Amino acid sequence: MCGIAGWIDERDAAQAPYVLQRMNDAIAHRGPDGQGEYFAKTRDDRHAIALGHRRLAIIDLVTGDQPMCSPDGATALVFNGEIYNFKELRDDLRRQGQEFATTSDTEVLLNAYRVWGPECVRRLRGMYAFAIWDAAREQLVLGRDRFGKKPLYLWQHHDTLIFASEIKALLVHPKVKAELDLNSVSDYLQYRYVPGPHTLFKGIAKLRPGAYGVWKDGKLIVRDYYLPPDGGERPVQVAAAEDAVGAFADRLDECIRLRMVSDVPFGAFLSGGVDSSAVVALMTRHSNMPINTFSVGFRESQYSELRYARLVAERFKTNHHEIVVAAEHVMALLPRLIAYRDAPLAETADVPIYLLSCEAAKSVKMVLTGEGSDELLAGYPKHLFEPYVAVYQALMPQGLHHGLIEPLVGLLPSRYYRISTLIKSFGLTDPRERLPRWFGAISLAERDRLSAIEAPPRPADARPFAVAEDQTPLRRMLYFDQTSWLPDNLLERGDRMTMAASIEARMPFMDHELAALVTRYPDGCRIRRGEQKWLLRRAMRDILPAEILNRPKVGFRLPVNEWFRTTLKDFVYDHLLGQDSRTRHYWRPGMLKTMLDQHSARRSNHEKLIWALLTLELFQRHYRLT
Repeated sequence: MCGIAGWIDERDAAQAPYVLQRMNDAIAHRGPDGQGEYFAKTRDDRHAIALGHRRLAIIDLVTGDQPMCSPDGATALVFNGEIYNFKELRDDLRRQGQEFATTSDTEVLLNAYRVWGPECVRRLRGMYAFAIWDAAREQLVLGRDRFGKKPLYLWQHHDTLIFASEIKALLVHPKVKAELDLNSVSDYLQYRYVPGPHTLFKGIAKLRPGAYGVWKDGKLIVRDYYLPPDGGERPVQVAAAEDAVGAFADRLDECIRLRMVSDVPFGAFLSGGVDSSAVVALMTRHSNMPINTFSVGFRESQYSELRYARLVAERFKTNHHEIVVAAEHVMALLPRLIAYRDAPLAETADVPIYLLSCEAAKSVKMVLTGEGSDELLAGYPKHLFEPYVAVYQALMPQGLHHGLIEPLVGLLPSRYYRISTLIKSFGLTDPRERLPRWFGAISLAERDRLSAIEAPPRPADARPFAVAEDQTPLRRMLYFDQTSWLPDNLLERGDRMTMAASIEARMPFMDHELAALVTRYPDGCRIRRGEQKWLLRRAMRDILPAEILNRPKVGFRLPVNEWFRTTLKDFVYDHLLGQDSRTRHYWRPGMLKTMLDQHSARRSNHEKLIWALLTLELFQRHYRLT
């Protein structure tokens, strides 16, 4: 979806249909099944509104077209996503006198706004970004789902507001200039993504997850309506652990059932890990047909999970599809995927997820995934170790850590990079630096040694760190994950790479009612005696094979650690240090070459940083930002 609000002269108004069509065309991959436009003016003719939409038809294939207007023409809606509780909301709205001409969730959202106003977002259960023009009140309402599964980008100048599901649609507008935000480059070095509300484009921002905005009289006011409960809700003691397991299993099953509502063929991404395997297992309960499953592997067997995915596919008799990724796929695809994402690829997994989406698009239009399980149920090693940071810092003086321990860790061979990351993170006393560092590429001190950018780094956004003082270290980290790492990286990746192939991804673990349930339980229900995602593993113990439940987490990681030393070595050196490099002046050349040489010689593992710098270079080559 896309739109413009606030022209004040005739020339802009005359250009509106042409500009809106170009914006719609820029995101055609998000909706190949149809398009529509809506235009209106305010009563005094001082402002105008344009709404555009590209449709990927999943529910109500015949009568769900957008923009959708109310019968009296006073309200118009464009909407990206799905409202999973739309049937219950429709029944409630009918009791309040609303009538329906379609079976779509779009009409339910439109009528929900007419009855409850902008606060209708509190009743929605789903993934969504929407824009509603309310002619009676002469206001535009923008909304985004609680965890930020669906994107919404904004550009404002004076009393003009332009918005779209992807940045590329904003960039075709003649008023929007493609300029690089150097502050965001500094953020990107630390996080490996740009934390919201900022982007790498100066003047282009994201509407926060769990927020809605009201644009009226040329001004946009944004209000939060949701924050993940790990930031403040206190856990309650459960009478018996098995009671928590049963309640969790029932709620997860409901989340999956709701996300299987579709009028088109659908399937699931299956990695062979416990998250996606659980999704597939529970999907089979609600389908009379074999589930379509899609898996990706690599030529390097130590990185490939295909045999585990096959084990699950065979157990649940799915209609299984596999693809294999090689280094040449990466070299060919990187520029295209960066263009789809309008950003560097923070994670190597973008590549296999896109290829998987293209394979899935041959037979389905929607998939369920296991995304979000780790950030809800504590599935990463960092969740296991963060609670011990305070103990380490109490026993280890900072001078000894930085003067002796960290230099010794730096001498470890590259295969011990996880231990190196662990020790370096333990030494960071400020949570605003430590929490991003667990998954980031470098610390702030390392960033300052590498970077030659003169723009002063901006202060860290307080929101991902604003938790109640009595919260546990685990919940502090999970809250950071749920408000920064997820919306600004993983969910953004999931949306762009699937929509690039014109399919929709639904994420049962990213259900706010499931999150509310899990948060009420003590930390021991997530990590118990060193077993991570305990609730999920216990709920699945009689359903999934033990080999799946007990195996370590791998994920869709590309083996770039080896590729940067072999197949892609020349590619990396040429792009980062060559004369044609557009980013080499951002870095101190001696530091950059030393880092590349260390990785090539296996003295250190800098794969995260090299990947981040390489995709930033390709991003700059594509957009040529000033």
